[in-house]
Amino acid sequence: METLLNTDLIEINPYLWEIPPSGAMRVPGRIFADRQLMEKAREERALEQVANVACLPGIVTASLAMPDIHWGYGFAIGGVAAFAMDEGVISPGGVGYDIACGVRLLRTNLLAPEVNTAIPGLVHELARMIPAGVGSRGNLRLKPKEMDDLMTGGVPWIIERGFGRPDDVDAIEDGGVLAGADPSLVSARARERGFSQPGTLGAGNHFAEVQVVEEIFDRESAAVFGIVKDQLCVMLHSGSRGLGHQVCTDYVKIMGPAAAREGIILPDRQLACAPIGSREGKEYYAAMACAVNFARCNRQVMTHMIRRSFEYVFKSSAEQLGLELVYDVSHNVAKFEEHQVGGRKMRLCVHRKGATRSFPGGHPDVPARYRQTGQPVIVPGDMGTASYLLKGTEEAMSLSFGSTCHGAGRVMGRRAARRMIRGHELKARLEAQGITVRAGSIKGLAEEAPEAYKDVNKVVDLCHKAGISHKVAKLRPLGVVKG
Repeated sequence: METLLNTDLIEINPYLWEIPPSGAMRVPGRIFADRQLMEKAREERALEQVANVACLPGIVTASLAMPDIHWGYGFAIGGVAAFAMDEGVISPGGVGYDIACGVRLLRTNLLAPEVNTAIPGLVHELARMIPAGVGSRGNLRLKPKEMDDLMTGGVPWIIERGFGRPDDVDAIEDGGVLAGADPSLVSARARERGFSQPGTLGAGNHFAEVQVVEEIFDRESAAVFGIVKDQLCVMLHSGSRGLGHQVCTDYVKIMGPAAAREGIILPDRQLACAPIGSREGKEYYAAMACAVNFARCNRQVMTHMIRRSFEYVFKSSAEQLGLELVYDVSHNVAKFEEHQVGGRKMRLCVHRKGATRSFPGGHPDVPARYRQTGQPVIVPGDMGTASYLLKGTEEAMSLSFGSTCHGAGRVMGRRAARRMIRGHELKARLEAQGITVRAGSIKGLAEEAPEAYKDVNKVVDLCHKAGISHKVAKLRPLGVVKG
């Protein structure tokens, strides 16, 4: 959007900036960032994407972006946008290709200093148990009817088949199953791509990481989350694999003609969309819900493999080792939620693309065990620095539709990272720092080098100071399995 380049950005406070409405923008754009991050976002034209989203029908309040903002397909990654149910649209680009990509954190009763010598063996066992890399295939084979049941039943269904514990669902967003899924709207090609992938890590920035709790910021909330200093934890990051990618691909093609039929003028064709209540809008949501449930089952099966790996290495049961799920959050999804807009309660379709729910204590969508503190927010960093456990806030509900960042955010494309960084050298450097590394691809490892990402400490601090999530604990990597 050319007009954006000639528009002065307004600094609302040191952590929030505004793009005033101009041209076809229906609402302002608002970005949680400092001056340095804003300049980077401007350079890579991510701010233009924020402004483009502000042009879509039915958008309310503002087109938002988190501090980890960077260029994405249609919507910037780190983007949040809420649309009124009667006038608004739903857009695959506002969810992304890796539908319900997300993060889960497991805690243990183990203290890292006491089991430090076992970490390399543990990482090796995790790498052996969890298939990783492009096109990786798992050992779980489903019949067509079982695939349908997985896409509608989500995590409760997969637990009934022996992959996890019944109480795991109490620590997963939506209880592990997003309602409204319709497998008949998932294409044969999407099914084919996802058929052999439940329980697989994939490639890119996905990982299984053994971590130690390095610092506690909020002892009371940490205690509710079951987190203590020096504790050994495992963080898992993966999504809906080929199935989710194909669902997005299929519906981007469908949404273009739908937008044209409805007379929706798109500033960028990657913002292909349809009215929420239209046939295309309803069908995309139902197919997206299938991919959401698939992604959560994918992480659940890997959680089962993580527990088995710990049992093998430490010669004790997962229950005795205290391997409990703290929480599982998705950061690429569209949800129907109620929010206050202009002093009245409205039902909205909230798109979060590279952004995490950050709901406060007392909210009905927060699991009962966290109803006092607010939901856990899990923010992975890069494999050479740190990750964070945060909690949702009341401020987030009024400032960001209950949303916060999802990670560090890239500052360097994968191709550029491969040109600048040698995978073997990176692996040696990380292991010199005491981080055991197992990678499905050395080339892929280079793409995910710490230098390719923003400083996660800064991103999290900005979210904390802006009030859209509050820091609870900092975790440092000890070993990582990468795709």
